[in-house]
Amino acid sequence: MSAPSDLGVRTVTGLLLIVAALVLIDIGGGAGGSALIGPWAFRLVTAVLAAIMLIEWNGIHKLPSAWSYAAAALLALLLLLLAEWLFPIASIAEMLSSAAFSPALPGCAVLVGVGLLLGLAARRPALGAGFVYIAIPAFALLALEWGWERLTFWVMITTWTTDIGAYFAGRGIGGPKLAPRISPNKTWAGLLGGMAGAAVIGWIAAHFLRIDGIFLLLGAPMAALAQAGDLFESWIKRRAGVKDSGSILPGHGGLLDRLDGLLPVLVATLVLLMAGYWVP
Repeated sequence: MSAPSDLGVRTVTGLLLIVAALVLIDIGGGAGGSALIGPWAFRLVTAVLAAIMLIEWNGIHKLPSAWSYAAAALLALLLLLLAEWLFPIASIAEMLSSAAFSPALPGCAVLVGVGLLLGLAARRPALGAGFVYIAIPAFALLALEWGWERLTFWVMITTWTTDIGAYFAGRGIGGPKLAPRISPNKTWAGLLGGMAGAAVIGWIAAHFLRIDGIFLLLGAPMAALAQAGDLFESWIKRRAGVKDSGSILPGHGGLLDRLDGLLPVLVATLVLLMAGYWVP
């Protein structure tokens, strides 16, 4: 856990990130957006953030800078091209269905293929793995914002609530450690606190945003998935002997440190939409 003196910095940084993300989502306007500048702003920011996260991943694994920056630039470019090819801004998904999100499958296949080729070309499996690890969730976010921006709000609100609930439950209750060899500060109380908070706020947010169906009940499962993503990154950093993925965010470390829980939630949400659980 962070020291008490660090709480203020963490809180201010977290609030600024939340405001920035919500403004961008609103600017994007999703499928109903009429202006082209808004959706492109969201896509550009997403591509840049994905590139930064890949650079952080490569830094954790001490990969050569030339390969790192080249892969990051390629990732950003591919995300923009694939999003416009498969989910063009000019088209409006007036009737959402699983078919509306089906183009995500070939897009993901392209990203996985490029990741494998990168790993082989650089003779660095970690480079290819990191490319896929970050590219698929980033592409899922672009697809999700294109089709259903309200659900993008829900995903982010649920994930942030998980972080907040886990932080305060872990500090306030403490108790048995969740995975002491991977992340010594995480507790079972934190896990349950994050799930409880996400269950309540997720239901309220879904109701307020008029998102019906299965998403009303998915706050707690998504919270568990988010914390699994957090643990995965902690495991990666512990293996590499690194405390933080970067230092770009005061009180939080790197972008990857802040967004690691969001990555699996984005992928799971897109899978649910592709399976037909889209009920707008």
